[in-house]
Amino acid sequence: MPISAAHRTALLTATLTATALLLATGCSDDGGTAAAPESSGPTGLDRLAAQKVEWAPCLPPNAAEGGGPAPTPLPGGTPWECGFMAAPLDYAKPDGPTVDLALIRAKARDQGQRIGSLIFNFGGPGGSGVTGLPGFANDFESLRSRYDLVSFDPRGVGRSKPVECLGDKELDAFYALDFTPDDAAEEKTLGDAQKKYAGACEKQSGTQLPYVGTENAARDMDLMRRVLGDEKMHYFGISYGTELGGVYAHLFPKNVGRAVFDAVVDPTAGVEAGALGQAQGFQLALDNFAKDCLARAEQCVLPGSSVAEIEGFITDLLASLDKKPIPGIGDRKLTQTQATNGIAQALYSKEFWPYLEQGLDEADGGNGALLLALSDSMNGRDQNGVYSNIQAANAAINCVDFKDRFTLDQAREKLPEFRAVSTVFGDFMGWGLASCAPWPVPGTWAHPDVSAPGSAPILVIGNTGDPATPYAGARSMVDALGKGVGVELTYNGQGHGSYTSGSKCVKAATDAYLLNGTVPASGTTCG
Repeated sequence: MPISAAHRTALLTATLTATALLLATGCSDDGGTAAAPESSGPTGLDRLAAQKVEWAPCLPPNAAEGGGPAPTPLPGGTPWECGFMAAPLDYAKPDGPTVDLALIRAKARDQGQRIGSLIFNFGGPGGSGVTGLPGFANDFESLRSRYDLVSFDPRGVGRSKPVECLGDKELDAFYALDFTPDDAAEEKTLGDAQKKYAGACEKQSGTQLPYVGTENAARDMDLMRRVLGDEKMHYFGISYGTELGGVYAHLFPKNVGRAVFDAVVDPTAGVEAGALGQAQGFQLALDNFAKDCLARAEQCVLPGSSVAEIEGFITDLLASLDKKPIPGIGDRKLTQTQATNGIAQALYSKEFWPYLEQGLDEADGGNGALLLALSDSMNGRDQNGVYSNIQAANAAINCVDFKDRFTLDQAREKLPEFRAVSTVFGDFMGWGLASCAPWPVPGTWAHPDVSAPGSAPILVIGNTGDPATPYAGARSMVDALGKGVGVELTYNGQGHGSYTSGSKCVKAATDAYLLNGTVPASGTTCG
């Protein structure tokens, strides 16, 4: 399956003894801590906007959210609270069936100076905000001085009626398949597997598949704003969360308060352009990884005296895995696809480059455990073999959002263009174009409309070294939002996203905007 434009809200899971990278926190169990209250009186959205969330202590996250312990209190002892909000399954029928959306919050430290709620989406699509927000809590503690920090599992994600497809054992087999076929037989195997996957999603979750798209999620956020009692929507969107935020601003420009888009998805890009941009982005990140390795000279264990030679070593390794997988974890082997997936996962953050170097070196020696663990993290698999629903939700949301339905034949024709921008990721991204071909629900748009005339200023932060959401997307977002709306801030750095990168400049500018309303000059650059 294609790599999502996401940060992976639980960050990185590596299951070897030498690697402990998962930030897995969350709340509530399948039964929940509270149910959406029954309402009477007004009808439609007004009735739902009048509901009261029954906040209660958070319990550990369920399997769909990624598992792990319940979130611990914040500095000063502030607890995390969880609850549910009912939203229409179909906004065209606001008095019809509803879906309960899982929410989490931590109250502002200074209630006297409280601005309101700051709602987060950490990306995916498919990432659980209920687990993601506590995992990033330390990064956003300065913002809690004047905001209640709030996040949620979007519809189809985590605890919010999660999309379900294949079982755990079936997913093990699915992700071990060759997603870059070399002949007609391998193409048929991949096509049959994709049909089986889509069919399982329809069988398990067919009634909700038409309603899990980004536009409905944006409408959910505006209902959430009303339920929380906020006049304006204050928002922090990361990765796919920027696309969601852009769609919200388009639908509700007058309701936008202070909003930040970080690690920006290009809203003008369709499926093909988006995948090609990601191939270029991950190749750029790999180039930077190789340059860093060379700069460390003998400290780097990978062979090669140039970027081309190090990357040649990687492509040779992947080619050998295509012919013969190597031992991984338990009875599972590391395949070419899983190795590529694992390499991409490690490129999301410069902090993970040492694990990539180690994993490549070990795989060259016949031990694929670390790269397989990295791939497991991308796919949402825990150490016990249980999968979250991040990739099922990712497929469901992407396929209902975008109209394009590339066949395998059409994807094959695109391969030369993808190979030209990335020797390592070109085939992987090119074949990934066909992942929605058998999807049972039609798509909505060629690309989202994010034009937002009349909106308050939105801070748009682009990272020049971002692998998953290339830097050019920030400029495209600024232009698409419209004159006087998008305010561009550039971070010259590495990794996916900027606010949590450690840049004091980015953090200071963002905090000044969110906390004090000080809008930086568009075009500001942070080193």
